Amino acid sequence: MDDLDRTELEQILKLTKENNRMLHAMRRNAWLSGIFKVLLWAAFIIIPFWLYMQYLAPVMQSAMDTMNQIQGTGAKAQAQFGELNNAMQKLQNLYPQYFQGQQ
Repeated sequence: MDDLDRTELEQILKLTKENNRMLHAMRRNAWLSGIFKVLLWAAFIIIPFWLYMQYLAPVMQSAMDTMNQIQGTGAKAQAQFGELNNAMQKLQNLYPQYFQGQQ
């Protein structure tokens, strides 16, 4: 019976060591998987932001500058048209005989 107990104890010890190795491997794999997931999510968040700042932001800034320039030119044209309209009114007031049929 002593030999039987000894072989059973050796087998239990062998299974326990194997179980311990498997548990350590599972814990290590879980830890590495967690780190990989954090890095992957960080990449999904940081890379688009970086691409926007490097490539899209300068293009958008240039487009906004161009649009502001166009709006400024439109405002200047409206101001000049208003001045032309005022000049035309003054001209009509000074020489009403030439503009009688157009009012």
